[in-house]
Amino acid sequence: MEIKEEGASEEGQNFLPTPQANDTGDFQFTSIQKTPNEPQLEFILACKDLVAPVRDRKLNTLVQISVIHPAEQGLTRYSSTEIVEGTRDPLFLTGVTFPSEYPIYEETKIKLTVYDVKDKSYDTVRTGVLPEHKDPPPEVGRSFLGYASFKVGDLLKSKEQVLTLSLRTSDGGKVVGTIQVSVVKMGEIEDGEADHITTDVQGQKCALVCECTAPESVSGKDNLPFLNAVLKNPVCKLYRFPTSDNKWMRIREQMSESILSFHIPKELISLQIKEDLCRNQELKELGELSPHWDNLRKNVLTHCDQMVNMYQDILTELSKETGSSFKSSSSKGEKTLEFVPINLHLQRMHVHSPHLKDALYDVITVGAPAAHFQGFKNGGLRKLLHRFETERRNTGYQFIYYSPENTAKAKEVLSNINQLQPLIATHADLLLNSASQHSPDSLKNSLKMLSKTELFVHAFKDQLVRSALLALYTARPGGVLKKPSSPKTSTEESSSQDPPPPMRRQDSIPHHSDYDEEEWDRVWAHVGKSLNCIIAMVDKLIERDGSGEGDDGSGKDGEKGHSLGDSIITHPQEDWYEQLYPLILTLKDCMGEVVNRAKQSLTFVLLQELAYSLPQCLMLTLRRDVVFSQALAGLVCGFIIKLHTSLYDPGFLEQLHTVGLIVQYEGLLSTYSEEIGMLEDMAVGISDLKKVAFKITEATSNDVLPVITGRREHYVVEVKLPGRMFESLPLQIKEGQLLHVYPVLFNVGINEQQTLAERFGDVSLQESINQENFELLKEYYTVFMEKMPPDYISHFQEQNDLKGLLENLHQNIQAKKRKNVEIMWLAATICRKLNGIRFTCCKSAKDRTSMSVTLEQCSILRDEHQLHKDFFIRALDCMRSRQTQGALNESDDPETGCLTDNKPTSRHFYPVALLLVSSHLLVVWLILSLALLLAKYQ
Repeated sequence: MEIKEEGASEEGQNFLPTPQANDTGDFQFTSIQKTPNEPQLEFILACKDLVAPVRDRKLNTLVQISVIHPAEQGLTRYSSTEIVEGTRDPLFLTGVTFPSEYPIYEETKIKLTVYDVKDKSYDTVRTGVLPEHKDPPPEVGRSFLGYASFKVGDLLKSKEQVLTLSLRTSDGGKVVGTIQVSVVKMGEIEDGEADHITTDVQGQKCALVCECTAPESVSGKDNLPFLNAVLKNPVCKLYRFPTSDNKWMRIREQMSESILSFHIPKELISLQIKEDLCRNQELKELGELSPHWDNLRKNVLTHCDQMVNMYQDILTELSKETGSSFKSSSSKGEKTLEFVPINLHLQRMHVHSPHLKDALYDVITVGAPAAHFQGFKNGGLRKLLHRFETERRNTGYQFIYYSPENTAKAKEVLSNINQLQPLIATHADLLLNSASQHSPDSLKNSLKMLSKTELFVHAFKDQLVRSALLALYTARPGGVLKKPSSPKTSTEESSSQDPPPPMRRQDSIPHHSDYDEEEWDRVWAHVGKSLNCIIAMVDKLIERDGSGEGDDGSGKDGEKGHSLGDSIITHPQEDWYEQLYPLILTLKDCMGEVVNRAKQSLTFVLLQELAYSLPQCLMLTLRRDVVFSQALAGLVCGFIIKLHTSLYDPGFLEQLHTVGLIVQYEGLLSTYSEEIGMLEDMAVGISDLKKVAFKITEATSNDVLPVITGRREHYVVEVKLPGRMFESLPLQIKEGQLLHVYPVLFNVGINEQQTLAERFGDVSLQESINQENFELLKEYYTVFMEKMPPDYISHFQEQNDLKGLLENLHQNIQAKKRKNVEIMWLAATICRKLNGIRFTCCKSAKDRTSMSVTLEQCSILRDEHQLHKDFFIRALDCMRSRQTQGALNESDDPETGCLTDNKPTSRHFYPVALLLVSSHLLVVWLILSLALLLAKYQ
């Protein structure tokens, strides 16, 4: 199926205006009995003994299908077949399908009009409402042959559900041939040999084609509600191709939109707004600063508040979107939609062959994650981030430089602090509650949890926090900076071999003569003493409770030297709660002091990053958020689809929680002009997906949409499964173990712009991306072989030669070959064999993506399912046929919603092989075009 921008653009998906869709008036009609999620009616057509209007003319035949609704008087054009050339007995490859939501009944009448197409370029397929029982107006390029009509009920009740109808001229007199209508039931297996297909006429270049709507027999229909909650508007087709032993195999293709296109960005933006509001509040609570730092803080807060308002406006606009569940390429430059991925679709191929098990092949197609609204004049994220960091490191400003690693660490610790504060209070209250209930077991468990929290606090005892405390101290009013007389003692990371002189800027944290560095150690000592005192008290209380004695005892508590503990121990008859309460209060105060100081110091670290270059820093953050949002929406969609498909595969589930999933992106962007910036954006966005982990939970309601938690440096996506599906998971996954993904990107430009880049430009970006990601893929393979069970590995190695494929991929990456599509095919094969998730991306996920996906599908049929070698090109033509897709030209694009009679514009659907062969001609043509343009402007 050729990938298009909207699944609903299929004829018959836009079948009626909305008011007519379910309007049956006061009439009662007989509904068609059908299987849930299956089409109401499907049939195929064939004509015989057609009479040509001109003697000896070879007919090029097309059938227009129209519907007369029983409650309406109008005729609605519904769909048409492809054109079959050079025969009077055409067997049409395209069938007719009426989806489950279409208002069709047994009383509905269907009209079949046969045309002889003289000039295929004039043929366009349109849907619309015609006056009552009127034929379409005569059109240039085709002539009317005859028509026939029938009621749906007559077809369903006929013998073997086949009708043979006479075709008559417009006056109803002369018979010009017959047309056969045959109902298709996709669940039935076709018997018989396929020997006769090799004698088909030239016009019939592929096997039988008809349409369907929701094939899910492989995964089981019990799981359909879960999948239907994520996917929408499936558009499906069915093909029948011969195998090498002349048997039939059936291929069902499905393309679906995903509601996650908008759901994930809205979830993500909400989290980012909360994160930024929290950061702004922390900056305000930083305390009193010297005038220099206070002015910087005010400036930062002003810009950050503006960014938060922008995010809130975008979220508000996204919440208003109620139409299509995907973003078309014509909207890629709209600011309110910049967080939404372009043309996110699932492309699924379900293969049923006579000898092998049914197989599913899924590819997620999406436009390359990129910030189209911001443009690519200055490059993409890869270049912009490198330039920003270089300038920060080398330019003198009144700020303190922290490396990106330390800045990320500060954000991580701050996030942990925000989670820790309520955690401390909760565990302390649980301990007191256990004491009031006089429950020794509960008391032990509560103490254990509180001790774990204290260990969590010790993560803040870091050199970064220590140095940041000193920096914050010097930024307070009255703080004096004094050049140290000895070499730097701060271990703050330096990102260059030869840093600028200390007097030019603050390369590391300077010492302050009055700052007491031991004060931080004393604060930690108080935390330890307080917790030890509580442990000793709990031990004492449990010991006395066990022995039944009122011994006040001596020992551990006295050894800790905590006066409050000693005073309580001297009153053994008091209630447990009363004896623990003062100690808990002291621990809370001590921990609160640690948390508060760490929080302020690390907030000051973040102030340095923002203070350096406010507009640029925040715009880079926005750009990275936009690109990441687009990438994450596709990833979550792919993960859910993969989980649904492989839910009952124990090997996959073992791999999921033991190793994680490989996620392979196939990029088709050129390294020329704006697409260089897109590729730079895409590379960073996909790399950032390493920050994402998944957790699977049991759904407690009908809402199974994923939920995102976390912050910019680490997100967790919670995927909800219905109870029956959740119970089939391994224990580790059910207990909430985080599941990790390993994204890799391989890019090969294949269009004419890449030809220019390879001959006159620079392809080093593509080469470096491919090399870097090959190392990541090889690393994943190593971990996979080490961690998976030995019996699984032995069976896996018998079935797959992954080591050889990896070596071949490495050789092709090193080969420096132009438009080396072997890289794409090898990477895709390795991904499939590793149970990975496959993505294919180009600028808009249309032309190049469709060519790549259809080529990949036919290659799979040939290599894995014994597609007859003589039918590879025919199968490819069939999947890429625009006639069976509706033959829409540019002005018939479903995005614009307008239909015209214009001649279809030729689209640049160059097969990959053709581009490789004709690259020299393309270069000559492009050079001549440039010369003409220059001459024109001069």
